[in-house]
Amino acid sequence: MTDLKKRTLLQAAALAAAVAGLAACSKTEPPAPAPAPAPTAAAPAAPAPAPKPEPLKIAFAYVGPVGDGGWTFAHDNGRKAVEKEFGDKVVTSFVEKVPESADAERVMRDMVGQGNKLIFGTTFGYMEPMLKVAADAKDVKFEHATGYKTADNLRTYDSRTYEGAYMAGVIAGKMTKTNTLGVVGSIPIPEVVRNINSFTMGAQSVNPKVKTKVVWVGDWFNPPKETEAATALINGGADVLMQNTDSSAVLQTAEKMGKRAFGWDSDMTAYGPKAHLGSAVINWAPYYIKAVGDALNGKWTTGQSWWGVKEGAIDMVSVAADVPEDTKKRIEEIKAGLKDGTFSIWKGPIADNTGKEVLAKDAVADDKFLGGVNFYVKGVEGKVPGGEKK
Repeated sequence: MTDLKKRTLLQAAALAAAVAGLAACSKTEPPAPAPAPAPTAAAPAAPAPAPKPEPLKIAFAYVGPVGDGGWTFAHDNGRKAVEKEFGDKVVTSFVEKVPESADAERVMRDMVGQGNKLIFGTTFGYMEPMLKVAADAKDVKFEHATGYKTADNLRTYDSRTYEGAYMAGVIAGKMTKTNTLGVVGSIPIPEVVRNINSFTMGAQSVNPKVKTKVVWVGDWFNPPKETEAATALINGGADVLMQNTDSSAVLQTAEKMGKRAFGWDSDMTAYGPKAHLGSAVINWAPYYIKAVGDALNGKWTTGQSWWGVKEGAIDMVSVAADVPEDTKKRIEEIKAGLKDGTFSIWKGPIADNTGKEVLAKDAVADDKFLGGVNFYVKGVEGKVPGGEKK
């Protein structure tokens, strides 16, 4: 091989090697994959809302129908006021026409079984049944209207109905033409006897000639018997009637027979507008709102409450237009005195209808005295029937 050919071959080999080297140099490593993003910390979860407290379940036991227009109607107005005041914090229910008997215990045990934690019994005759049920349901609070026995989880409440009776008497004493008043009584316990006496004392304060006749019906709500009693009183000469019963029958009877009468416990104007002289009403709302508030706020304790004009529980309303202005003014003065403590209805000297002094001159009856009244004052005819002591 000639030197020229050998040199040409060497040059070609060198060129091929150079090209191969350049090709090798042109190849690059693939880029490294991008690092995965760091995990993002999860946002803290919003705290779950606090569970809404369960509403307080409250039950009412009524001795009469809610439509009686008087006692039970007034209590049910108080129940409605509680619902309005506390809204969804409470759930209320009621059972009407619960007898003052073993049935009351059965009804209240059923109320406990339904989860009620506050139970109101609204008549004197529920006292013993409520004590029994309260002893077996320590986690339930009980409130008894007009009673006097308490327990750790049972307290009592009442209204000073005698204040309304006294104001009715003041009007009656001015409006009577025969000087004979009539009262339809329910059950001869001190509460009712006290009201009859207060009515008479109010009348005598403006008309010393007044006398009062009483007919007892032995029941709280019995319209036929109340009608019979009112008729008998009118036939006996009474021209102005008051009652301590729960229906509007007495006022309606006076309307039919052309006489005058009062509403009791609730405003009864509509039942006898011509006969109506005024209504001695009970407003249970202030007490019921306080009692429920106590239970909701953990402040409920046992005890006894007796509320009247001072606390907004008793009033004389819808006084008739023909009642003299000086009498209306006197009613307002009595209300003001009862509110500020400057006037006392039961202030001596007071004698019973046999002439015996029962309260000395200038002595003011305390609640213990008032809770045990079992006599008629001067001016009330007859004798108090033997009855259950309150």
